[in-house]
Amino acid sequence: MHLHVRHESDYTYDIPVALGPQTLYLYPRTYPYQRLLDYELVIDPKPARIVRNIDVESNVQQVVYFNHPTDHLSVTVDMHVQSEEFNSFDFVLFPFDTQRVPFHYSRAEQDLLQPYLERVGVSEHVEDWARQIAANSNGQTTAFLINLNLAIRQFTYEIREVGAPFPPEQTLTMRKGSCRDYTTLFMAACRSLGIAARFVSGYLFGNPQQEHQLHAWVEVYLPGAGWRGFDPTEGSLVVNRHIFLTSTAKPELAAPISGTFIGRATSVLRSELTFV
Repeated sequence: MHLHVRHESDYTYDIPVALGPQTLYLYPRTYPYQRLLDYELVIDPKPARIVRNIDVESNVQQVVYFNHPTDHLSVTVDMHVQSEEFNSFDFVLFPFDTQRVPFHYSRAEQDLLQPYLERVGVSEHVEDWARQIAANSNGQTTAFLINLNLAIRQFTYEIREVGAPFPPEQTLTMRKGSCRDYTTLFMAACRSLGIAARFVSGYLFGNPQQEHQLHAWVEVYLPGAGWRGFDPTEGSLVVNRHIFLTSTAKPELAAPISGTFIGRATSVLRSELTFV
């Protein structure tokens, strides 16, 4: 399947400002079944410099520098991605004792996975809820993850274009939230049982509710299977309709554009996302 995404972000300022460095996470990650065919980044005003890095979590980070005042900032990306069908369940959990939760990672994996195991947002309520889902799944790791996905899928979905994710306990108590709220609750539930989990930001094709905004889902690290994606908004495993931009232990680091400006201006953001 060939996917073409155009993502436009326009900031306007009521008086000219001096832009500080702007950090962009708008470059898709490569996966075994998904590869980038073409990529174009257009920025207005023209930057003095663009530096493309690999950050500490192996995401492509583009840092943009400016040297003249401006009353606007426009960032447009066009990307063409080839995404092949694959079997989301084509894995074997190994060692075999990892087929039940809770399990223990090897010492080498444990050291590397530490940021994704931190019990951020893990309250007693969230942990009790996760343990109940695990018990109802007969302690089976894959069944637990599927049932956790389906449990969150039953919540009331709401669109919230800006703002940090709600605390996991709030999402669980209210039984509603956005995709990033669902994702952080899923992460907390997994981490409460010792399963490494990270936040993923990207795009989802094929769901009219999600196609015109950034989407968020979860990846969990499973021995023998590596990082595997679960989408609690969809109630499914991640398939070839998802395009990955950023994965991180800390959701606040997944913003597609972040930066500062010097001045007393008020800014307004307009964003448009289309599959062309």
